[in-house]
Amino acid sequence: MTRQEAAVAVGSFGACLISVFMQMIDVTIVTTALPVITGELGASQAQQLWMVAGYSLAFACVLLTAARLGAIFGRRRVFLWSAAGFTAASLWCGMSDSAMELVLARIVQGVAGAGMAAQTIAVITASFRRDHQPYAFAVYGATAGFAGMLGPIVGGALVTLNPFGLGWHVIFLMNLPLGVLAIGLAWKFLRLGPSPERPPLDLRGCLIATAALFLLLFALSDSQQAGWRPIHGGCVLAAFALGALFVGYERATRRRGGIALVRLDLFGDKGFAVGSVLVTVFFGLFTAFVFTVSILLQDVLRFSVLRTGIAMTPFAIGAGVGAVVSPILVNRFGIRVLAAGVAFFGGWVAIGVGYLYVGDGAVNLALVTVPVFLSGFGVGVFGVPLQPIMLAGLDDRDMGEASGLLPTVEQIGNSVGLAVLSALFFRAHTLTGSMVMLSAIAVAALGLGVLTLALPDRRATLGATPWSRATAA
Repeated sequence: MTRQEAAVAVGSFGACLISVFMQMIDVTIVTTALPVITGELGASQAQQLWMVAGYSLAFACVLLTAARLGAIFGRRRVFLWSAAGFTAASLWCGMSDSAMELVLARIVQGVAGAGMAAQTIAVITASFRRDHQPYAFAVYGATAGFAGMLGPIVGGALVTLNPFGLGWHVIFLMNLPLGVLAIGLAWKFLRLGPSPERPPLDLRGCLIATAALFLLLFALSDSQQAGWRPIHGGCVLAAFALGALFVGYERATRRRGGIALVRLDLFGDKGFAVGSVLVTVFFGLFTAFVFTVSILLQDVLRFSVLRTGIAMTPFAIGAGVGAVVSPILVNRFGIRVLAAGVAFFGGWVAIGVGYLYVGDGAVNLALVTVPVFLSGFGVGVFGVPLQPIMLAGLDDRDMGEASGLLPTVEQIGNSVGLAVLSALFFRAHTLTGSMVMLSAIAVAALGLGVLTLALPDRRATLGATPWSRATAA
């Protein structure tokens, strides 16, 4: 690789990292500031929910279509337009002066975020040699996870410090310089054009997939504040019917020699199939955990916004440490490391529930610092190698096909996990309700550890990364 090619790869990758940082921090940064936003805008419980869920719902529903648009019109063009849209939507969020306006701005932000996210796997695949791709995907995944963990901390610090007297608005306005930087890097370095195949848009497939995802996620989200009603059951049934119709339509498209919106044969690779389940559950657990802890500390235990951020800082630090050592451990001990990491997280969450029960909600921050750090460490160990291992069995063409599918799986996990688990929390906005939800997260994490053992052991693939060369030296 020449110096110019290296500069293009690094610049393109930098744009991807900034974009995923903005996307993921905006999933969780709202949770810490939600009570302040609610108080100032007079948001109802439903509006509070949609400030969080509307972003993820819009993100998930648009990803497959955005990936296809990137293949048709070029990854560079779609990424640039999406980055500009995300930056503009962030400005709109920051300038909103009513709860409904903020909800609408968050939905637009989610749509634009999907446009960026749907291009990244294709960009990374085109920018790096095959033996460097696992390292790039690991860094990308670590950035996404770390941004999600930083959200509540950064949100708490910004709301407390109140720079320029902007209040909660600053949590969205902080995206403006980041967005401009991502646009600048992509404009200068990103060169990835349309797919050589130039597939058709497949409007029918896009509409079926979007309708199925919307009905499912809407039913799960709306039932939290309205209670489960027949209309929600109807939406879920319709979503599954449309999902079955979509699968049949995609198979028929392939039989006709057309280019399917989703390559269902990708799931024939065991790593991708098992990894898809793991990613869905993990992202759901992570989002639900961060959301629950933020609301628990502020609404139930009456922590200030700043104290909430301080309480969650050891978790983020632990995750960072876990992310650094995880590839080294996986190269030496294999998939068992991932299983142990997520089980470790679940075990410490269960211990935390016991601590809350015994202390009746009294929390000594000094006493819980190490347990909180260790639970974050488990998340870092599990989350960083998961995506590279999941994608290791795919060739470069398959990677491009996975560009919209994998982020869709992740965002379904975000939305479904938050909807299913937080239904327990919203109906019991108490210490007991919080402990029930955290207990559910702990049990699910322990089960996830068992399922992780079904992943193929692909240490040989990961062995080509700079981490393994460093340890070998």
